[in-house]
Amino acid sequence: MCGIVGIFDLSGANPISEKTLASMNDSQRHRGPDEGNLHLEPGLGLGHRRLSIIDIANGQQPLFNEDGSVVVTYNGEIYNHRALASELQALGHVFRSQCDTEVIVHAWEQWGEACVERFRGMFAFAVWDRNQQCLFLARDRLGIKPLYYTTTDMHHFIFGSELKSLKSHGGFTEKLNPEAVEDYFSLGYIPDPKSIYKGVYKLPPGHCVRIQHGQGLIKSRAYWDISFTPLHGYTQADLEGELVERLEQAVAMRMLAEVPLGAFLSGGVDSSAVVAMMARQQQKAVNSCAIGFNVAEFNETQFAREVAEHCQTNHFEAQVDTDDFYLLDTLAAAYDEPFADSSAMPTYRVCQLAKQRVTVALSGDGGDEVFAGYRRHRWHMNEESIRSRLPAALRRPVFGALGSLYPKADWAPRIFRAKTTFQALARDSVGAYLHSVSISSETQRAALFSPQLCSDLQGYRVLDTFESVVNKAPTDDPLGLIQYIDMKTYLPGDILTKVDRASMAHALEVRVPLLDHEFVDWASGIPASLKLHRGEGKYIFKHAMEPYLPKGLLYRPKMGFAVPLARWFRGPLRERLEQSLLHGRLAASNLFDMTYLESLVQEHLRGQCEHSALLWALLMFDASLQKLGIEV
Repeated sequence: MCGIVGIFDLSGANPISEKTLASMNDSQRHRGPDEGNLHLEPGLGLGHRRLSIIDIANGQQPLFNEDGSVVVTYNGEIYNHRALASELQALGHVFRSQCDTEVIVHAWEQWGEACVERFRGMFAFAVWDRNQQCLFLARDRLGIKPLYYTTTDMHHFIFGSELKSLKSHGGFTEKLNPEAVEDYFSLGYIPDPKSIYKGVYKLPPGHCVRIQHGQGLIKSRAYWDISFTPLHGYTQADLEGELVERLEQAVAMRMLAEVPLGAFLSGGVDSSAVVAMMARQQQKAVNSCAIGFNVAEFNETQFAREVAEHCQTNHFEAQVDTDDFYLLDTLAAAYDEPFADSSAMPTYRVCQLAKQRVTVALSGDGGDEVFAGYRRHRWHMNEESIRSRLPAALRRPVFGALGSLYPKADWAPRIFRAKTTFQALARDSVGAYLHSVSISSETQRAALFSPQLCSDLQGYRVLDTFESVVNKAPTDDPLGLIQYIDMKTYLPGDILTKVDRASMAHALEVRVPLLDHEFVDWASGIPASLKLHRGEGKYIFKHAMEPYLPKGLLYRPKMGFAVPLARWFRGPLRERLEQSLLHGRLAASNLFDMTYLESLVQEHLRGQCEHSALLWALLMFDASLQKLGIEV
């Protein structure tokens, strides 16, 4: 795994500052501590930080073709690189190494922009073709690897794996993006293609962009999307057999490495299934690791040990104090922009633990999105069955009134969900799903945001982003539609961002077999009734895994990777919560109504309401303002 950077002069072939390029590259040293190299020529500079995984001796980047006219800087892994290399060699291309990077330059020579459609893996790369005078950038289909870009006042197009590399260039104004603030305080992250900065973008998953000198507008295009093509004429047994076969293949492809390899093992269904498939691929014991907590309700290590014993892994684990909130400022620096998923803390620790034994770790990320495993999927489909039977003209006033009047008893989860259900039933399907995934309501944000921020938003709502995703959806199946929303927003914006930054902070490569694009596309066609069956999420996946994992583990209640925010805020984090949120940067930012913000804090501290998720988002936003120096 690596970090990439680049500078491209849009106006012509002016010299690129080697010092600036080196500064950008060095800002990502943590992503690739083994080596760092630069390539400069008139109008272009490319940089690379390397974490050596495959062909350690010969995989240095930036890497060139035979005559030096094509050069690539690349982050990721192309798992079918050996098959592609054989195909390209048969077509006359000469290889100097065994690394997957060299496949990219020859594939570009042979197939041009269509080369990206041949790659199976996770990647973000930039290819410069001197003969065509073009720069081509691409990001993998699901967004496993990041890629940021912007244009500067000096007419430079700059890009990098992390925002900190763009900041190191120093050529753009670090001005806050109001729409990103609305997104963040609704979702807890900033969805693609936006970033916290105005004019700075993430290349969306499954997109590429071609740039040439003199080009004005930088516009990306999609080269792939999930098809949701229905799989008709198959029995459940047929689908389960193919699911196992495809998963085994996806896992096997990701076990190729010249460095120590292992797996995260939480004891949940997804990571356990990956470990079980790994154990079938090799004779020696799989290295597995788990993080535990010193509070029983947050500790899954007993389940991880059960799987480790069942699969006979070489298992190791560590216990983390649940008062591990000291990571807050470390995470703010690692993520470069506000990021409010509190599970980033245990994720950071499990990556730190894994790095002690391995350099590559397989994870079970993606299973909930691919097979509809979140509780919100079940809730949404239950609500959808009511929405489909009642006209909006009746639903909106009746359930809107109930949602307003029903007591918000945060101490009683079932009652609280009833209130949320009433509020969801008053909305259309997309608005209801947004309501389910949000950390704050539209009403809360309207009260929290200052008049100036509300004006700067110019009517934008995060619902606009969800509706734009739905308008491109290749399915109208109700369950498939919310899975598609998750795969375009939550998966790349939250889950994959969390894992990439936490793992790269420790120079650890994480591979995600459940997000193999061929596996994902095939699974998208499985009937919804086999994904969510009689209230059981991931039904077909769990059923297919029964021969390989203990049945009790497969069907136990989902725990998640949680931390005790509510207890922190009423205990050891209370002083920082009050100091950070009610004084200093947030008060000076002119972004918030401080009277309402104070009421949120006091209601939570008195135990009147449960505002943990929103308060954590505010705390991380405050830490980001401090670390990033954003101009408000």
